[in-house]
Amino acid sequence: MPKNVGCFSYLNDFYTLLLGVDDEFNEKSSSRFSKVNNYGPTIVIHGGAGTIARKDLSEELQNEYRDALKESLIAGNKILLSGGNSIDAVEVAVRVMEDCPLFNAGKGSVFTIGGKNELESSFMIGTPNHPAGASTLLHTVKNPITLAKTLLLDPENPHVFLGGIEAEEYAKKKGLEIVDPCYFWTKRRWQQHLEELNKNNNKVDSPYPMGTVGAVAVDKDGIIASATSTGGMNNKKDGRIGDTPLIGSGTWADNETCGVSGTGNGEFFIRYGIAQDVSSRMRYLAENVNEAANAVIENMRKVGGGAGVIALDKYGNVAMPFNTTGMYRGYIRVSE
Repeated sequence: MPKNVGCFSYLNDFYTLLLGVDDEFNEKSSSRFSKVNNYGPTIVIHGGAGTIARKDLSEELQNEYRDALKESLIAGNKILLSGGNSIDAVEVAVRVMEDCPLFNAGKGSVFTIGGKNELESSFMIGTPNHPAGASTLLHTVKNPITLAKTLLLDPENPHVFLGGIEAEEYAKKKGLEIVDPCYFWTKRRWQQHLEELNKNNNKVDSPYPMGTVGAVAVDKDGIIASATSTGGMNNKKDGRIGDTPLIGSGTWADNETCGVSGTGNGEFFIRYGIAQDVSSRMRYLAENVNEAANAVIENMRKVGGGAGVIALDKYGNVAMPFNTTGMYRGYIRVSE
């Protein structure tokens, strides 16, 4: 584990968890980014960037977030430790967070202005043909990330992106777990929904959705997989689609450059193609993953977009920059 990291560490320092604005992660020396895979299989996760300040979180809530991130990392790393692939590793890591009401994905998704939950997800593999799957406007699919993965891997499916009723019918046909829409209701999110309505007279105020989740992993074969899932922006208009299900905006994977999962102001991610931009800087400017990710997030700051990304190259080098007040994130390397 890097010695210059301000972090919460567990499991004999096998992995690193970071929470809030005052935890910094710096791997800016290009000498750290070896062209030889010294690190091996690695997984990095995020639980969302936004208006997150440690002072606003009780010690109990901080521990709950740490435990949830820890569970996600351990679940993903278990796949990699057993020689499994990055595809399964990121799926299980994201599913853990989708099933946790703390995060704005799956069970903990925020509400639209009309009082509904509309979930979305995306999945991508870094092999040359760039397999990808994405879904949006989901109301009954328990784990949207599994739907995105199923779309990606289904040899009979010619499409990358499905939404709404047709996506849910596809999920049923493929045997994915379907739940009543009430499953996604949580008291915490409903109260946030009502507070926003009363505060802003039916207008969306905060541009930063807190709790979008994502994971990027590289396996023993050097295959990178990226996955992102969210409930979107609190009190968004019904039918609004964010960056998360848009390949190249919220999610990207390329074995020759990096995998990326993003969180923050979705409209900026869409307009600037943030996830793919990190990869493009590596490809065309010969930047390493940390340089590229930090440059993209700094550019977002300059144009007023709150954002954070996790990025990982095939050598196991990790970048986790953000320009908001905080971002939940962590990583684990099998070799450490």
